[in-house]
Amino acid sequence: MIGKILLILFYFLFPVIIIYAVGKNAIVKRIGTIVICYAAGLLIGNINILPENIYSLQDMITTITIPLAIPLLLFSENIRKWIGMARTTAISLLLGLVSVVVMVFIGDLIFRDILTDSWKISGMLVGVYSGGTPNLAAISEMLKVDEDLYIVTHTTDLIVGAFVLLFLITIGQSFFRLFLKKYKGDEKDETLDYDPAMIQDFESYEGIFEKANIRALLKALGLSALFFAFGGGLSFLAGPNYKMLVAILTITTLGILASLNSKINALPKTFPLGMYFIYVFSIVVASMADLNEIFAHGQSIVILSIFLFILLAVIGSLLLHAILSWIFNIDADHFIITSVALSMSPPFVPVVAAALKNRALVLPGLILGIIGYALGNYLGVLVAFLLK
Repeated sequence: MIGKILLILFYFLFPVIIIYAVGKNAIVKRIGTIVICYAAGLLIGNINILPENIYSLQDMITTITIPLAIPLLLFSENIRKWIGMARTTAISLLLGLVSVVVMVFIGDLIFRDILTDSWKISGMLVGVYSGGTPNLAAISEMLKVDEDLYIVTHTTDLIVGAFVLLFLITIGQSFFRLFLKKYKGDEKDETLDYDPAMIQDFESYEGIFEKANIRALLKALGLSALFFAFGGGLSFLAGPNYKMLVAILTITTLGILASLNSKINALPKTFPLGMYFIYVFSIVVASMADLNEIFAHGQSIVILSIFLFILLAVIGSLLLHAILSWIFNIDADHFIITSVALSMSPPFVPVVAAALKNRALVLPGLILGIIGYALGNYLGVLVAFLLK
């Protein structure tokens, strides 16, 4: 019993320590909270120090954290800004989503005979490349993805994504400007202004323990728990295989609708709190993975196939998006910001915008990323069941 209590404390406190370290140490920040949480989870899960019979405890934590995180991530959403989104940004978003879906369909056709659960992998890839880790985690829960398959898929995505990000922030702009037009700051369809406050909400946990913020976050957490309860109750009307699917899609929809309320939308630090629950989920699910099983004899072809599938999805969708951007006369900066916002999530947008020397696209990029969070769950599940 004491062992389980200590394990729960570790799961919920370790991400807090890493979040603090990220704010204080540049090296830790470069590595990233998600990567460190995965590494710590894999370590404690594979050195035989965990208490016996803890699967039900781990499963309970993963089942709770994702439904709580989703509304918190979406409360800062603003559908009204979707409507006011610039024409070029909206077209680039649509082209990006189409590119991801097309390449995932092609990947499934190629690898379905090798990968038994290729339809589940396809759903997760559409989710992660339209909204990032929160969608990947949510879709894995909805589709009941095996923990080992989830870890291999996400670890490979992190590795491939790191190289793609490095390419985009170094020579990406110069390369894509070879055939895409340059960004013009005075384009008539660019109507969104730079908003440092919005970026601060995404990037920083600073001030999260201030009295006013704690009070606001307790309200947000209570509302998120209420949505969880409602979604969970509604899920009992579905079959046993679709309970989590119904629950999470219901919670996602309620989170988007709640963001239309100006008071809920204005609650501070809801996005960082939502990401905290994603970090907890990450360390728990990593500790459930069995590396011996993942790298067992006969699994190498599976791991290689997943790697090639993800490589096709990432590189293929990036190139297809670039070709479509050329056809629809989208500039290189819009194309790059859209690609980053969808596949790597909002926190990476300011980093890439700085590399592009184009801060005017920071806010559009953040909005694209949030739209990805909102749409990713629906799109990922739709693609998965179409391919099943």
